[in-house]
Order: sequence, then structure tokens, then C-alpha cells
Amino acid sequence: MNRLWRSPAPLACLLAMLLAAPSPAVAETMSFEEAGTLLGASCGKDIDDNCRGVNLDPTRLKDCLLRNQDVISAQCKTEYPRVFSAVQQRAAARAGVFKACEREAAKLCPGARKADVLQCLSLARRGVGIQCSKTITDAGYR
Repeated sequence: MNRLWRSPAPLACLLAMLLAAPSPAVAETMSFEEAGTLLGASCGKDIDDNCRGVNLDPTRLKDCLLRNQDVISAQCKTEYPRVFSAVQQRAAARAGVFKACEREAAKLCPGARKADVLQCLSLARRGVGIQCSKTITDAGYR
């Protein structure tokens, strides 16, 4: 594996990039670590070969991969849209979890600090609505 994908700094940049990348919804989310690992494994060589010198920000990297569709590997063509989409969904779920669970938090966790609400709702056996439960799961808190 190329040296680019061994150090933590490019992965941190890549994760930030993935969070900002717009993409269509997907059925499942993936952790940021899984996303960086999958993108590194499926596209690392393609990025090194075809996008050398491109800043690892979402727009430029996606543009580079799109511009080089004819020469990037089939695996990268398949995986990078899925990775961007899954991470975007996780980021959206994390941003909206408190709004999606507002009613349940007030009912099941009265007086709980915001930092403790997710744990309270995750441990609740009953009373957590489908949308709240799905958002907690999509956000990766369960």
C-alpha cells in the first residue's frame, strides 16, 4: 500500500472531505474509520496514480476521480460513490439526531443533560419511536 495511506494525517483530511461531500442517500451508513479504510483500499492506488498533487478536499478529489473515470479501477468506480454516500448519511444523522429524538428525550429522559440523552435513549426499551431509533442507529450511536 502506498505511503499516503499509512499516515494518519491524510486519513483525517479524507474523513473531513467525506463529511463535506454531497451525495445521494444510501441504505446504510459506515463509520468514518471504515470509510477511510475502504476508500484507501479501493482507490488509494488510483488516487496516487491519477490525482497526485490534488488537495484532499471533497470537490477536488471527486472531480479528479470523475475526470479519470476511464483509467481508474473498476473497484474504485464502484466503491467511492458508495463511501461518500454512506458517510454523508452518517453525518446528516449525527447532525439531526437531537431534533429527530426531541419528543422521546423529553418524555423518557427528563432533566438529562444533552450529553446523556443519547445514552438514555439507547438504553430505553420502550417509547423510542421508529424515526428516532433509526436516526440513532444511522448516526452510529448504537
